[in-house]
Amino acid sequence: MRAPIGDFDHATPAPDCLDELAPPVAAAIRAWSGSVPAEQIVYVDTDPRWADTAVFVEHYGQDLLDKSANCVIVGAKRGSERTLAACLVLSTTRVDVNNVVRRQLGARKASFAPMETATGETGMEYGGITPIGLPDGWPLLVDAAVVDLPYVLVGSGRRRGKLLVPGKALAELPNAVVLEGLGV
Repeated sequence: MRAPIGDFDHATPAPDCLDELAPPVAAAIRAWSGSVPAEQIVYVDTDPRWADTAVFVEHYGQDLLDKSANCVIVGAKRGSERTLAACLVLSTTRVDVNNVVRRQLGARKASFAPMETATGETGMEYGGITPIGLPDGWPLLVDAAVVDLPYVLVGSGRRRGKLLVPGKALAELPNAVVLEGLGV
């Protein structure tokens, strides 16, 4: 199969290669029920040494820079209440944590979660965190620019491999809220 974006040697429908995904991601693909069929989510095998966006696009295609999204985990606090959430923005932008995220989560303070918290709570590897398969109940804040893309490159839950996901499918993930201006 040919990947819908990028220049990859191997592309496979995600339901056909669940063993390549982090366990929570595989479970989410197995239970998929969105308007976009799970078979339209494509797994591409990639070298984990090239997982970071800048190096990644050098190897797999410069066109991916505008079609890649980063999923970052944030922690928000209001009084003694703490909330973890995921934010998905284009890789050419950064998450507006201090304004958009803080207001959306109703928090007094919001910041990026420590790596140990992000990986420990999601069950995913650093550099491969994806919005698919997040813990139950977590808010998922998605920048509107991500949803507008026909296909978006996101993590697979591991540093090795990526997922190519139709943008509109990301808006249908559990607890997803699409926001203008999340990525600045």
